Amino acid sequence: MVILLGILAGGGWWGWKSLMSSSADPTCTEQKLTNNRLLPKQVVLNVYNGGARAGSAGRVADVLKKRGFNIDKIANEPKGDKTQVVALRGASATAPEMLLVAGQLNQKAEMIGDGRTDHTVDLVIGAGFGSVKLKGIPSVAVKAGTTVCLPVVRTPQPIPSGQNPN
Repeated sequence: MVILLGILAGGGWWGWKSLMSSSADPTCTEQKLTNNRLLPKQVVLNVYNGGARAGSAGRVADVLKKRGFNIDKIANEPKGDKTQVVALRGASATAPEMLLVAGQLNQKAEMIGDGRTDHTVDLVIGAGFGSVKLKGIPSVAVKAGTTVCLPVVRTPQPIPSGQNPN
């Protein structure tokens, strides 16, 4: 019994140490912005359907991708929450990336700061959502000299010839 407890304690210590010294890639990097402007190409956006017609999230994501936003996920709202019109979730309600996405919308979005550290933005569209603006704002100003934590944009790596992706 003592040996089993020793193995259990050793495994717990090793697991905790591995967790605390994780070598995971950073989720965002602190950078100064060129000309003190945040651009769509510097924002990673998830577009979720929170009660809109099927396919609405995909259509909105296509428009925003053409404007330069990095689209990560297009899906139904992961928690199953319904939104009446439109909601934005991000690091804080006044984060520049949130304001830039809000500047693309025809309707006022509910701005929800959830303290996320990766600075991605979730756009959740509901049944009352109309459309994005014909021409959204091209950038958002940030104070001179401030740094912004920009999400790490991960590009898919090609699968080497002859290898099975599954």
